[in-house]
Amino acid sequence: MPAPIERYALLSNCRSAALVSDRGDLDWLCLPRYDSGSIFGALLGDHSHGCWSVRPRDPDATATRRYDGDTFVLVTRWECAGGVAEVHEFMPVLDGVDAVVRRVVGVAGQVDFVSEVRLRFDYARAVPWVRQIGAGDTSDALPMGVLLAVAGPDAVTLRGPRLVAQDTMHRGEFRVEAGRTVDSVLRWEASYRDVPQPFDVDDALDRTRGWWTTWARRIRDGGRWGDRVLRSMLVLRALTHAETGGIVAAATTSLPEDFGGSRNWDYRYVWLRDAALTLEAYISHGYLEAAARWRDWLLRAVAGDPADVQIMYGIAGERDLPERELESLPGYAGSSPVRVGNGAVDQYQADVIGEVMVALEAARIAGVTETSFSWALQRALLDQAIAWLDRPDHGIWEIRGEPQMFTHSRAMIWAALDRGVRAVEEHGLDGDPARWRGLRDRVRAEIDAHGVDAAGGHFTQHFRTDEVDASLLLLPAVGFCAPDDPRMLATVARIESTLLREGLVMRYRTEAGVDGLAGTEHPFLACSFWLVEQYAATGRIDDATALMDRLCGLANDVGLLSEEYDVTGGRQAGNTPQALSHLALVGAADALAGHGGRAAHRR
Repeated sequence: MPAPIERYALLSNCRSAALVSDRGDLDWLCLPRYDSGSIFGALLGDHSHGCWSVRPRDPDATATRRYDGDTFVLVTRWECAGGVAEVHEFMPVLDGVDAVVRRVVGVAGQVDFVSEVRLRFDYARAVPWVRQIGAGDTSDALPMGVLLAVAGPDAVTLRGPRLVAQDTMHRGEFRVEAGRTVDSVLRWEASYRDVPQPFDVDDALDRTRGWWTTWARRIRDGGRWGDRVLRSMLVLRALTHAETGGIVAAATTSLPEDFGGSRNWDYRYVWLRDAALTLEAYISHGYLEAAARWRDWLLRAVAGDPADVQIMYGIAGERDLPERELESLPGYAGSSPVRVGNGAVDQYQADVIGEVMVALEAARIAGVTETSFSWALQRALLDQAIAWLDRPDHGIWEIRGEPQMFTHSRAMIWAALDRGVRAVEEHGLDGDPARWRGLRDRVRAEIDAHGVDAAGGHFTQHFRTDEVDASLLLLPAVGFCAPDDPRMLATVARIESTLLREGLVMRYRTEAGVDGLAGTEHPFLACSFWLVEQYAATGRIDDATALMDRLCGLANDVGLLSEEYDVTGGRQAGNTPQALSHLALVGAADALAGHGGRAAHRR
C-alpha cells in the first residue's frame, strides 16, 4: 500500500519529479519528463509496481524530515537504537543529467540500512532486463556495484552498495557509522546510448543547493506566512520545465479526488489557465524572465489557427493528449481507473482566453516588452473568443455533463475583451476598441440579467440555476466587480451556507448533477484560499487570518499541498503537489499582506 498522500515529499530537477514517503520509499518517478512513463509506480499500486526503498533495518527506527533550506534537497533523519543517520535525497539540477541521488550520512553510532529496488518501466508494463556491469568503488571494504536495467527505449544505471537479485527485486545491506557517507545514484538514459559515466555527487549537491537557494533569494517577503509563500513559489518553479517553460498542474496522475472512486485525472500537462495564474504569481514576485519565457511557450503552443486553441498542451506544446486507462496499475488505494492523458483537452472552456489575456496584460504592466508577434496572437485569440461568444462551455471545472453558460466563464470573456480595449487605449497597441467595448458591455449586461439570482441577489453557477460555484470568488480578482459589490457579498453568504464543509470550500455541490460524474469529492484547497482573498478585500481580516492559518496548517511536514482535503478522514486528496493550491496560497498571503492582487489597478 502507498503512504497517505500528505506523507510524500517532492524532489525535482525542473524537468521531472519524484515522490518519496516518510518511510523511505521512492514510490513515484517518471523520467526524463514529468509526463514520461513511470519507473517507480507504487504510488498507484504497491511495491510490485516499482519502488526504491532505502531505510534502516531496525523496524522501530523513527524518522523526521525537512528540506535543506530553500531547496528540494530532502533530509530525512533516522534515529535507531544503535545510532542516528540521515538520508539526503535530490535530483541534480545539471544539464543532461536525469537522476536521483540518495546519500546516507552517519551521524552517531552505527545504523544498518536496507536498500530494495524494484524497477518497472512504462507504468509497470515492462520488467526490465537487469544485469551487473561493474564493481564500482570498494573503498572502506563496502562492496559496491553498478546495475544496468534496460527495457525498450529506457535504460537506468544504479551505482551504489552492491545489490543482489531476488527474483525481480534487487536487495542489499550496508552499515554507516558517524562521519561515513554512502551514495546511491540512479540515472536515466535512452537505451540506445552508451552507459553514462558517473558524475561527482559532492559537486552535484553543491550546485543543486546553490541553484535553488539563488532562485529563492529573490522572492518577496510573504509576511506572517512567508515560509509558506516561499515554499509555494519553489513548488511552482519545481513544476516549470527548465527547457520548454511549460508549467504542469501537478507532478502526478490519478491520485483520487474521491477515495475508491473514479475521479482520477492526469495533471502532468500544461493548462493555459493554471499556467497563466502561475505566471502572475511569478510577476508579482519579480520573476519577469519567467513571464517572458512562458509567453514564448504560449506563442509556440498556440501558433496556427486560433480556432484550434486548446485549454491544455503537453510540456513542449504537444497537442495530442488522448485519455486512456491503464490496466497495469490498480490505482491509489484501489481508486481506479488510472488515467494517462486527459480527455478535457477536447473541451471548450470559455474562460481560458480571458485568463491568458489577463496574465499577458499583467506582464505588459510589469515591463515585459510586447512584440508584434505576441500582440498579433492576442488579437487572434480575441477574434476567436468573439467567434465563440454565444457558445456554452464546460467551465473551469471541466465538467463532463452538458455544456452551460457558466457565469465565471462569461466573466472571463468580459475580462478578455476588457484587456483588449485597455491594450489599445492604455498601451498604444493596434486594434478595434470600439467593437471590443461594445461586446464587452453586452457580456456584462447578459451576466447582470441571467447570472444573478433574482431572489437571493447572488451570482449563480450558470444561467439556468440558482446554485453557486466557488469560481465566482474570482470575479473581483479580474475586475468584473468590486469585492464589496452587494452581489458578491450575497454570493459569499450563499457559498458559506451551501459549500462549506468543516469550514473549507467545495467547488460546487456535486449532488446538483452538473458535472455528469458519479461520486463526490472533498473541499478544494484553491477555492478556500480564494475565500481568504475575498475576506481580506472586504475587511474581514479576522476571518481571513483564521482561515489562512487553518489552510496553511493542512500542508504536510515539508510544506506541500495537494488538490483537495478530506475533512472527515483528516488527509490530503487529489494530485500532488498541486500548482493551483500553491499559487492560490501565494495570492491569499499577498492579499493579507496588503498587495492588491490581479486587478487592483482596475478597481
